[in-house]
Amino acid sequence: MDYNKLAELIFPDITGTVDDLEARFPKRDLPEGAKVTRFAPSPTGYMHIGGLYAAMISRKLAKQSGGVFYLRIEDTDRKRELENGVEEIINSLNKFDLGFDEGPFEGSPVTYAPYKQSERKEIYQICVKKLMQEGYAYPDFTTAEELDAIRAKQEAAKVDIGYYGEYAVGRNLTYEQIEEKLAAGEPYVVRLKSPGEAGKTVVYSDPIRGKIEMPENMMDVVLLKSDGIPTYHFAHAVDDHFMRTNMVIRGDEWLASYPLHKQLFELCGFELPEYAHISPIMKMEISVDEDGNEHQHKRKLSKRKDPEAAVGFYQEQGYPSESVLEYLMTIANSNYEEWHAANPDKTIDDFTLSLAKMPASGALFDMVKLNDVSKEMISTFSEEKCYEKIMAWAKEFDEKLYEFGTNDKESFLKTISLWKMSGNKVRKDVGKWSDLAEMFGYLYVPEDELKLSYEIDEKYNADQMAEIINEYKKDLFLDAENWFAEMKVMGDKLGYCPNVKEYKKNPDAYKGSITDVCTIVRVAVTGKKNSPDLATIMNVIGKNRTIGRLDKFLAAIGK
Repeated sequence: MDYNKLAELIFPDITGTVDDLEARFPKRDLPEGAKVTRFAPSPTGYMHIGGLYAAMISRKLAKQSGGVFYLRIEDTDRKRELENGVEEIINSLNKFDLGFDEGPFEGSPVTYAPYKQSERKEIYQICVKKLMQEGYAYPDFTTAEELDAIRAKQEAAKVDIGYYGEYAVGRNLTYEQIEEKLAAGEPYVVRLKSPGEAGKTVVYSDPIRGKIEMPENMMDVVLLKSDGIPTYHFAHAVDDHFMRTNMVIRGDEWLASYPLHKQLFELCGFELPEYAHISPIMKMEISVDEDGNEHQHKRKLSKRKDPEAAVGFYQEQGYPSESVLEYLMTIANSNYEEWHAANPDKTIDDFTLSLAKMPASGALFDMVKLNDVSKEMISTFSEEKCYEKIMAWAKEFDEKLYEFGTNDKESFLKTISLWKMSGNKVRKDVGKWSDLAEMFGYLYVPEDELKLSYEIDEKYNADQMAEIINEYKKDLFLDAENWFAEMKVMGDKLGYCPNVKEYKKNPDAYKGSITDVCTIVRVAVTGKKNSPDLATIMNVIGKNRTIGRLDKFLAAIGK
């Protein structure tokens, strides 16, 4: 077979060469040890938390080494592509502060563009033509029915299933037969003519998993589909080479593809990048057997079963991006928490990620721990930073909260101070912005929607509570500085001891203590026995709303 002649027959319009591509996409001028990493999703669905995890690791490795992190869109499956899918990917990662140095967006450098596989068809065909010229690729006209027959024959013989060796019947066509089939308009794919042999192995040292030995690839995989579009395996090899990727972070489900990818790089004459295979994000699930016994087991986070599998879930719930990334970093490196405890004023940007310290087995995702991490993170934010983040979230997910915050910023900042500070101590109660309406509905839920469940102790009767509320309504004082002193005066007037220690010495001499007076007013206004500073709460909601809540409380107790 004259392979040069065959290559010209299959690719008559391809005049460019691999040398041309090498000149067009030069090696990057970067410091020694700099990592060039990529995030290469398909725009076919929502962003999975596992994708965010991989993107964070890839970006971190690039940034800490003085390298480059770029976005490549693998959009060769046009049937499954979503409208605005690329924009969704970029926006999702930008919301988590995981921006790219390069990619298919305005302002990106263009040296290694285009960054969409659908726009790189000629590049792939140039590389396939070279493989064909060297005898490592051939056109294959085998039909689906013929492939089924080959499979049946292999199953009967109990040998490896696939298109290889003696079963790769397309290898045996002569130039004249190929020419005849082309003239007849028969569809074909272009396959790799693998030099791999059964029994041979490849040895690979994964930076996360250590030394791995696998069988050499001997399959004649498809390089170009019948429409001339490359398969994932071939496109990734070409793109990673000409975009000068030297570190690939990917899920461990791709580990079995390593022998094929190694072979493709070698046959194309490309330098193989380093591959690191990260473990999937898992979830602990409890199942019950037929005897009623509970069993715990790990499983992968499922798009179908688990809302927390979607990155959008964390945005909707209002977890700050810093919290999610902080938590993911605790999963990524076992020593991160210890480092952070020793460096409380530093961030993940200051931490050096180590692939050797990444988990080789499934990383367990723990929502309880995420909430704890997020509470800790939010406690470090200034009130102004909290305000900006809450408003950014509320603009998209809570219109009424956004309206409150933008119409009266000063009052809103006071509410943040209420749940964030207790005297000089920083509280750690809020883990996500959607907590606000649930935990502090008396501050954030509009009055016409607010439904308070009053936490009333049985020791208080309706007449007692009504007396206190009606007395407070007579001269509603809201001066935060003097409020407690005024409450003591009012309570004393009604027969409640203004001094708690004195009350404990002689409780029968009083109706109760100042604590009881304040608790009843607190429950009437907030529904809760415990809350942040009540005077400030009433100042934030205003005199009219305060009176309205006192009246609602009286109605609720039948007075």
